[in-house]
Amino acid sequence: MADVNRRRRLRSLLALAGVRIAPDLRSIECAFVHQSYAREAGLASNERLEFLGDSILGTIVAAWLYEHFPREPEGELTLRKASIVNDAQLARTAHRLGFSNLVLLGSGMRGTGGAENASILADTFEAFIGALYLRYGIERSRRFVLREHVEQLEHESRTLLDPKTRLQHIAQAQLGATPVYREEDRGTPQQPSFVSRVIVAGRMLGSGSGSSKKIAQQAAAQEALERLEASET
Repeated sequence: MADVNRRRRLRSLLALAGVRIAPDLRSIECAFVHQSYAREAGLASNERLEFLGDSILGTIVAAWLYEHFPREPEGELTLRKASIVNDAQLARTAHRLGFSNLVLLGSGMRGTGGAENASILADTFEAFIGALYLRYGIERSRRFVLREHVEQLEHESRTLLDPKTRLQHIAQAQLGATPVYREEDRGTPQQPSFVSRVIVAGRMLGSGSGSSKKIAQQAAAQEALERLEASET
């Protein structure tokens, strides 16, 4: 019964991309095999698909931004693109679409809530785009990305930009400096944990922690933004 429900969920995802008939799901199922499960089961992980999906996703988003913001310069388009494809945004979409119930994790990762890990969800989303592209082509991949991710976001600059991107923008514009992040690994392979500190113009402005370096950096950037905003009041 579990396999039947899993296949039903996969076909529902494909239907969102316009795929109505999907008799063979093996090429799509590969997108949900995390490396921790792959090691235990002796399978190929989704890492290569993630690599491909990252590029496909970036191309689709870049083309959409180019068409929808015809007067914006390259710098603004770059900021928007980075915000749309960052881990936090991808993880929210993946969670909404039920990826947490589909990703296959090793026993250690399962026991520590890996199915809700933002980095794992974002990577799985990219892997799914890669698998979708290989099996069904760019048009179906574009349809899925635009309808289920890009068009679900609010595209006001402040809403769209993640803390790390916003901090970089502010630091360069107001302080003439680029934020530098320094990480410390405090976790285990089964339960990763990182602490990040962000330094701007020689000052430590924020720190944060999380289950990946990216999440810790975002938390540090958010604290730095709050500190900068408080100093302006």
